[in-house]
Amino acid sequence: MNLIFLGPPGAGKGTQAQRLCWDFGMAQISTGDLLRSHIAKKTAIGIEADKYINEGNLVPDDLIIGMIREELAYAEKTGFLLDGFPRTVPQAIELDNMITSMGIKIDAVLVLEVPGDELVARLTARRTCPTCGKSYHLIFNPPAKEGKCDIEGSDLFQRKDDNEETVTKRQQIYENQTKPIINYYKGKNLAHTINGVGKMDKIYSSIKTLLNEAVKN
Repeated sequence: MNLIFLGPPGAGKGTQAQRLCWDFGMAQISTGDLLRSHIAKKTAIGIEADKYINEGNLVPDDLIIGMIREELAYAEKTGFLLDGFPRTVPQAIELDNMITSMGIKIDAVLVLEVPGDELVARLTARRTCPTCGKSYHLIFNPPAKEGKCDIEGSDLFQRKDDNEETVTKRQQIYENQTKPIINYYKGKNLAHTINGVGKMDKIYSSIKTLLNEAVKN
């Protein structure tokens, strides 16, 4: 199964994507994770992308598409879930061209919806371990010891793109540039909307039920 996961920053796509990939045996292709890896390794892509991320802007298409093309080649046999890509209609069109040339197709597009005020609260409460990269949430998934990573014991930090000003800007970018993709995929009868508010297990159950029906059809 090949899926696309859409939703605003902080909607919970990453958490749900991990569970889906485990249950359905798919490879999770997260542009956020890929970009952070490139940034940590200080690759040419990482250095360039870091400039855009720190300002709350989208990373240019040519940088993202180059990474995705390489990852799809690895995941072609197992199936994949794209998390964080495409973010614009031109990217969606480029993805269509890419997968058509590879002889594969998208089976469903999941759209996780969460109100804007809750998104701000979620994102500004995120904390990350600088040593192992593990993410925490002060409300939903706090560390055992305040301010410290459970694994490394390192002081947790707030990512530059998780302050309120940058979070608000990222939401505006999503509304203006990414939301039109939903209509693009609705036109292809692939988009399915899921309520992203509530307990994670209940949200996941709704997603899994939807996908099981899609597999049957």
